[in-house]
Amino acid sequence: MNIEKVLVDFSNWIWNLPLLILLVGGGIYFLIYSRLLPFKHFLHAIAVIRGKYDDKSNVGEISAFRALSTALSSTLGMGNISGVAIAIGMGGPGALFWMWVSALIGMATKYYTCSLAIMYRGKDDSGVVQGGPMYVIMEGLGKNWKPLAVFFSIAGLFGSLPIFTANQLTQVLNDVLLPGLGYEASTKSSLLIGIVISVMVSIVIFGGIQRIANYASKLVPFMVVLYFLSVSYILVINQSNIIPAFEQVFLDAMTGDAVLGGSLGALIIVGIRRAAFSNEAGIGTAPMAHGASKNLEPVKEGLVAMLGPFIDTIVVCTLTAMAILVTNSWQNPNMGGVTVTLNAFIKTMPDYGAVLLVFIVFIFALTSLFTYSYYGTKCISFLLGTRYKKIYNYIYVASISLGAISTMSGIVGLIDISFALMSIPTMLSAIILSPKVNKATRAYFNKLHLKSNAI
Repeated sequence: MNIEKVLVDFSNWIWNLPLLILLVGGGIYFLIYSRLLPFKHFLHAIAVIRGKYDDKSNVGEISAFRALSTALSSTLGMGNISGVAIAIGMGGPGALFWMWVSALIGMATKYYTCSLAIMYRGKDDSGVVQGGPMYVIMEGLGKNWKPLAVFFSIAGLFGSLPIFTANQLTQVLNDVLLPGLGYEASTKSSLLIGIVISVMVSIVIFGGIQRIANYASKLVPFMVVLYFLSVSYILVINQSNIIPAFEQVFLDAMTGDAVLGGSLGALIIVGIRRAAFSNEAGIGTAPMAHGASKNLEPVKEGLVAMLGPFIDTIVVCTLTAMAILVTNSWQNPNMGGVTVTLNAFIKTMPDYGAVLLVFIVFIFALTSLFTYSYYGTKCISFLLGTRYKKIYNYIYVASISLGAISTMSGIVGLIDISFALMSIPTMLSAIILSPKVNKATRAYFNKLHLKSNAI
């Protein structure tokens, strides 16, 4: 039996109409039920991130900004640089449009799921307050729903594995670093790179969420700015292609001509699937990071979290897509994944583009690897107890080397399956408990309005 084919086939089967109805339909429900809250209170959410409404006496492990940075450190990674290239390769430029749609809907989903992560926090067996879909289910829906919480945690163990990020980081290092040193890429070189990455990741992840958040809050903002400036340069050099590229995005989005078989439905699935992989709205990973925030106000945390899909997909993914489209690097059939983005950098900056992207990819990948280990340890702690966290981290570190030498299609299939399974309990619990979030939302903004009137 070809395991890779089984994973790809099952991934294609599970990411079909029912799951799209759950993720997209659920997101539209949240958007309407909240009366377009993500768009009405966007500026207020930015003020919350800036710390305007912080209360330093609050309990929790990390600040709201660090919680967002931690969540973004997992979403801002290979999904933005490699995942976008995969989406355009599979569905053509039109896939970007459906990624945008998914992200705008996903802002509402993140608001509800991450508000609930604060509203219904539980304690692990060490007595530490924790958040995440498994605790939302247990505390919000009751112990009779425990099988759903267990289901999420089991899927989360696999969804948190670093195999995709390790694979794509190894690919870009093989493509750029080794030729520069006079070596050829091989399985042995990939394994060696995987081992080196494993050692670097180990130094951080065994320090826990505070150390992870500390690194993420410093690295993520810096890398977003550097990436923005790098792609902006590509766009300036290729400025005559920008408008035609956007025209192609909108034209293909309505026809599905560039996707295999010319199906609009298939194109929408590609866009939604890759957006979910990139911004993780409705998957359940972000609530685990935001659940560790010191925020006691669920609505404030939800407002912070809802900015994630906007930053991740509307800003960063669009930058990557435009770099790929204006340089036409996506039209090379012999390239896939991160190599497509790498080609766009090399075309525009032949002397230093490769080194620049390798540096950016390396930092993005490392921050993702740090954060995903935290998600995995939260899942194992819920299932078996906190004493097993270190054991999971050992497995996690070992799987980095496995990802480095594996094929991309099988890895993408495994992660897609895991994310699909994680989204089921995350979305169901959020939909059932959404009236609680609306009640808290009304109370929060009424209180804020009274305060502003008093001043």
